[in-house]
Amino acid sequence: MKQFIGVLMVFLTLSFFNNEVLSQTRDRSEIADQYKWDLTDLYSSEEAYQKAKDETVRKFDGILEYKGKLTKSPVSLLKGLDYHSNIIKEMLRLSSYAGQKSDLDTRDSKYLAMRQEISQLFTQYNSKSSFIDPEILTMNKKKIDKFLAKEPKLRIYKHYLHDLLRSKEHMLGEKEEKIVAEAGLVTGTAGSIYSIFKNADMPYPTVKLSNSEEVLVDQAGYGRYRATPNREDRKIVFEAFFGKFNDFSRSFGTQIDGNVKSHIFYTNVRNYDNTLERALDANNISTDVYHSLIENVNKNLDSFHRYLEIKRRMLGVDTLFYYDLYAPTVKGIDADFEYDEAIDMVLSAVKPLGKDYVKTIDEAFKNRWIDVYPTPGKHSGAYMSGRAYDVHPYILLNYNNLYNDVSTLIHELGHTMQSYYSNKTQPFQTAMYPIFVAEVASTLNEILLFTDVYNKTTDDDVKLSLLMEYLDGIKGTLFRQTQFAEFELRMHKMAEKGVQITGDSMSELYKSIVQAYYGHNVGVCVVPDYIDVEWAYIPHFYYNYYVYQYSTSFTASTALAEKIIAKEPGALDKYIDFLSAGGSDYPINLLKDAGVDMTTSEPFDKTMKMMNWAMDEIEKILDEKER
Repeated sequence: MKQFIGVLMVFLTLSFFNNEVLSQTRDRSEIADQYKWDLTDLYSSEEAYQKAKDETVRKFDGILEYKGKLTKSPVSLLKGLDYHSNIIKEMLRLSSYAGQKSDLDTRDSKYLAMRQEISQLFTQYNSKSSFIDPEILTMNKKKIDKFLAKEPKLRIYKHYLHDLLRSKEHMLGEKEEKIVAEAGLVTGTAGSIYSIFKNADMPYPTVKLSNSEEVLVDQAGYGRYRATPNREDRKIVFEAFFGKFNDFSRSFGTQIDGNVKSHIFYTNVRNYDNTLERALDANNISTDVYHSLIENVNKNLDSFHRYLEIKRRMLGVDTLFYYDLYAPTVKGIDADFEYDEAIDMVLSAVKPLGKDYVKTIDEAFKNRWIDVYPTPGKHSGAYMSGRAYDVHPYILLNYNNLYNDVSTLIHELGHTMQSYYSNKTQPFQTAMYPIFVAEVASTLNEILLFTDVYNKTTDDDVKLSLLMEYLDGIKGTLFRQTQFAEFELRMHKMAEKGVQITGDSMSELYKSIVQAYYGHNVGVCVVPDYIDVEWAYIPHFYYNYYVYQYSTSFTASTALAEKIIAKEPGALDKYIDFLSAGGSDYPINLLKDAGVDMTTSEPFDKTMKMMNWAMDEIEKILDEKER
């Protein structure tokens, strides 16, 4: 069923890619409460959660009282949608609590069961409420607009109602919608199996480093040791980590195959031409935006290769290998950033966004909105959850005292502020913002951090380190995400043509793409064979064409940050309005109102200009050092 609340944003995460540098875990009991979530803001206890869940489930059948009545009058439609809205709102709060409890220890079957139960209850309720959209679609635009004019309280549903009419050709009858809703019980299974296996059950390898230390190369260990200064250790870690993924490539291939087939199922029953069209249509995004991104990035691979050459030069190696990409390029500069120091850095960086913005972030630090450190079984990476409309957002981190972790923190706080402002300003019905704009606020914050820290230093080595951090961010957010987006598109096209998806076929596809991006065949960066299976490490391929939005958001945030930093008249007010707009309009329109037109190449061109400026600065400093 097409939900009027927009996209249900379960995770907002960039950290898996260029920010997932995790520390070795510590026992949760050893961590002070101030660095751990206070989930009592959601529910005072598990008993309170259970009570709220039972009360909400008892209301499920109540939605059936509105069946056949929604189109009778404006008041009937309002009452039905309000009833539906209130159930969804409480279900999202329940989902937030169960999901976050589970994410603190993915090994705990009790909380996994809670999470799975909520997922099943969503499916159960969606089945009962599946009549809503088909019934509304028996009305034409003239009648709907008449309802909106007669009942002012209905206007919070205006965007939903008009969007429903826009996608009418892809909606089904009541019985068919009920079947599609029931299909949700199985279509998410592949992603669930992938997450549990990779985070909780996969037997990760142990390796001996050059100092004779034996370390576990799980996701935390890989995140930590892939950035070690010792090149041989990096090679050992990469080979062991991806070698283990290769051992299970058949299983990972079967999982991703099930996921892609679920996308094809929904594409076919919704009468779309292809999976990409269906995925982007939810936010009224033209597929041209997706294709243009891939085309623009491929046209600018020379700039990416220039970055890789700078990386090679700064590392002082004759040949750059894929396992060198996360290595520190300036020895001794990557300082140890304690979390409390990171807080001060963040508060300083976001000052251009106004006093209210700074005050709210300070509240997040003081009132335990953030779970900071890695613990055994904790969900990897980082994310923000803003599902609970009546409660503040929550952030999950795996903080490791690196500058990269400071960047991850401010990134997730960008998401937090967008959810905070949207929930505060918008009614629930339009509070959830489209995924397409979800990464704008986060990456803009990263740019502000870079600018603030860079402008405060006069040390050339520190400048080099910061410039490379910025370029590494462009690599991870723009080029790497587009590389993933191209892989995801071609993977789906294969399946749509009837080509079987297996571990081997995915590795072969990934190999062709990653070698092209990194210039393997032209001597820019050597991509070893074991990297072919890296696709199995990327959870976002289960999110249905999600990753491209990291890239588009990055270009949009670069353009917006330029205006804010330059103190362009009205730029800050427009940006805060953007953060507060939620899902009250289509994402392309929201960004246009903020001052960025994503249907043009301007945001991408500005990003390339910024990237080349950073590379110019690095080469000037390096040339001066050599002289």
